[in-house]
Amino acid sequence: MKAYSNLLVPHPFPYQGSKRGIAKDILPHVPGDVQCLIEPFCGAGAVSLAVAANGLAKRFVLNDINEPLMKLWVEILERPDLLADHYDRLWLAQEPDRKEYFFKIRDAFNRSHQPHHLLYLLARIVKGAVRYSSDGFFNQSADNRRSGMKPHTMRLNLLCVSRLLAHKTQVHTGGFAEIAGTAGAKDLVYMDPPYQGTSFTRDHRYLHGLTYDDFVDALIEMNEKDISYIISYDGITGNKTHGKPLPEHLALKHLYIHAGRSSQATLLGGNAETIESIYLSSALVERLASEAEKPVRYDQQRQQEFSFV
Repeated sequence: MKAYSNLLVPHPFPYQGSKRGIAKDILPHVPGDVQCLIEPFCGAGAVSLAVAANGLAKRFVLNDINEPLMKLWVEILERPDLLADHYDRLWLAQEPDRKEYFFKIRDAFNRSHQPHHLLYLLARIVKGAVRYSSDGFFNQSADNRRSGMKPHTMRLNLLCVSRLLAHKTQVHTGGFAEIAGTAGAKDLVYMDPPYQGTSFTRDHRYLHGLTYDDFVDALIEMNEKDISYIISYDGITGNKTHGKPLPEHLALKHLYIHAGRSSQATLLGGNAETIESIYLSSALVERLASEAEKPVRYDQQRQQEFSFV
C-alpha cells in the first residue's frame, strides 16, 4: 500500500474537525482512476486538497450547506490574491485591541457575510472551532492569546490551494444527498458528516443538523447506485466511544485510523488517543480489489511540489 505524507498539502484556514491530520491515512483507499472527487460536507476541504496534491483525481466538487463558507471557497479559487490583500489589511488593523476588533469584524460578518471577514474570523477563533447561534449567527470568540495566521503565510496557503483546485473544481451549496447522488462509476465521494459522532443533539458547529436515519437512508440510495464512497464517522477517545455505528445492512468495510492525542483531552489535562473510524462502500472495496490485481498505479511524478512556511 502506498504511503503518503501531509507535509506538502496546504490548508486554506484552520477548521475544527478538518481531516488534514489523517488525510494521508485516507488516501490509500482512493482508487487510481478517480475522475471526480466529491466532498458533500467539504469544510476546509482537507481530503480534496490531499487528493489534488497527490494527483489522484482529475476534477473536484466542493459542497457545503453553509453558504458563506462556500462564498469564501469561491474567492480562494478565483481571487486568492485579492482575498489575501483583504486579510492582510484586517490582520494589520487588529492592533492595539485584538479582542475588540474581533467582535467588530464578527458583527460585520453577521450583517453582510463578506468572505474576507469569515477568513479573518476563522484565523482568530479558539482552536478553529466554528460556532453558530440558534438564529444562525456566528458567535464563537477569539483566541486572544494569538493574532491569527500571519499574512505572508495566509497568502502562501491561499495561492497554493488555488493552484491545486482552480479551473477543475465546482463549488456548490446544497443538500449532501443530491450532490453525492451525482457520482458516476469512476467518481469517489468522501463524506465527513457534520456531527462527528459525538452527539445526536443540535451541533452548534453547524448551521443545520443531519439525523442518523436521514444519513443512513441516503447511503442506502447510494449503494443502490453502486457509488464508491468513504465516510469519516464515529471514533474512540481513550475509553470513550463516540457515536452510533453505521448499520451492518449497509455492508460497509469498517477501518480505524490512529489520529494521535486528543486535543480536547489535552485541554482537560488528559493524555487520551483518538481513533477515527472510516467506512468504505462495497462498490469502492470492489474497485480497490480489482485495482490491486493490476500494476502499481502511483506515479510519484504526479505529486505536485510546493513550498510552505
